[in-house]
Amino acid sequence: MATLRPIEFEILLSLAGEERHGYAIIQDIAARSGETVETGTLYRALQRLTEADLARPVAQRRTTPGDDERRQYYAITAAGRQAASAEARRLAALVDVARAVRLLPRTS
Repeated sequence: MATLRPIEFEILLSLAGEERHGYAIIQDIAARSGETVETGTLYRALQRLTEADLARPVAQRRTTPGDDERRQYYAITAAGRQAASAEARRLAALVDVARAVRLLPRTS
């Protein structure tokens, strides 16, 4: 599997916790990383993830009071979970190297 783009990894991290609609994904990424994701960037990345079978639109979803039924929700697929896990391991290995060369402090 190829390395995920940062936005794709961020989206899969959001979806790993629960199904979300686009705006909720944007909010989750902002809360976690402080990054602002443009709507167009998000939906292009979701399209790539969907085409690669790493995420999928949720066909039917129960709405809760105040939820807009027009919102499209997305879920992570089994392949998406595997890809996100592989990317997390890759990034963890890079952090280990950064610690080894003293770019980051070692943890105890």
